[in-house]
Amino acid sequence: MLRDCYGNEVSTRSQAAIDAYVEGVDLFLAAQAGVDKAFERAIAADESFSLAHAALARSLQMMGRPADAAEAMRCARACSDGLSVREQGHLAVLSHLIEGNGPAAYAAILDHVKDFPRDALIVQPCCGVFGLIGFSGKAGREAEQLAFLSTLAPHLGGEWWFDCQYAFAQVEAGQRDRARKTIERGFAANRSNANGAHIQAHVFYECGENEAGRALVESWRPGYDRGGLLHCHISWHEALSALEVGDSDRAWQVFNNDIRPGAAWGPPINVLTDSVAFVVRTELAGEPRRDDLWQEISQFASTFFAKPGVSFADAHAAISHAMAGDDEALAKLRENPAGPAGDLVKGIADVFAAFVRFDWQAVVDGLTPLMATHERLGGSRAQRDLL
Repeated sequence: MLRDCYGNEVSTRSQAAIDAYVEGVDLFLAAQAGVDKAFERAIAADESFSLAHAALARSLQMMGRPADAAEAMRCARACSDGLSVREQGHLAVLSHLIEGNGPAAYAAILDHVKDFPRDALIVQPCCGVFGLIGFSGKAGREAEQLAFLSTLAPHLGGEWWFDCQYAFAQVEAGQRDRARKTIERGFAANRSNANGAHIQAHVFYECGENEAGRALVESWRPGYDRGGLLHCHISWHEALSALEVGDSDRAWQVFNNDIRPGAAWGPPINVLTDSVAFVVRTELAGEPRRDDLWQEISQFASTFFAKPGVSFADAHAAISHAMAGDDEALAKLRENPAGPAGDLVKGIADVFAAFVRFDWQAVVDGLTPLMATHERLGGSRAQRDLL
């Protein structure tokens, strides 16, 4: 059996297949474009390569193509005979993810990494603020994220992608000095890693280093393929940093070109949340309300997030509906607070309904009980600063 770049045995006898698979894993962990093409090359070299089919499924899921992801996972299961114990567990975790069963996936991951801590694609779903821990809706999930990665640091520390994700967990838990050292090491090891640039921007933001954050993103982003998973969100960081230092013209230019609905490329959740988070901040910075934009963003939310369930997206949808004056869409979110932090979504809907009518006392009264537990929404501290 051949091995992947983390030393795990893989059931293929094709060197071309394993080379393409390793390339795909690296691109996936770096949030770069071309992930699906690399996994497709691995499958072309060995159609019975189950883990390549499964990795393609996971990539397609992340790109917002659920039907294609389900078909790729069906192919993975169809050629799963003879897999090792590690590969069987790997396939089971990814199956849970593709089926949308986050709790089962998380339980399976915790069990799997006890024996296979260097199985990178199985660790990854628990990383970041949009992962299984980040979107769990639990109080204390930032500490849980840090604890999970800390147990894996003896096995994966020094790997560029792991160090970047570990730094993210550290800075979100308030360990800014540790995060700075960790992200500098991880990002230096692979400067093409979009997660590295993204997380470095978060560290600068949390340390109040707006000029450094702006310089980083402005210099790094031009070389990033628009097809990369984080293109919209890293653009948000550039727009935000420009707004922070008073360059409103540049901030709006980036928003209009790379963030707003119809212009951005990226998962719908990024387009929605980044658009809302930027436009709210422009108003807080003293700019006039853009009713046209709020109508546009509210319609986008109704199109892509009509069914409540992802609390972080629902909270931003509620803001957009309130700002656009779409009382019917707002009422649906208030009356059906689904998702692990649905109670917070209802509160945020009420807060921004008051914000629109300039009822500042109601805004304060509504925000006060949310401030101690808003981490339950998911997302980063930087994103939740709009509250």
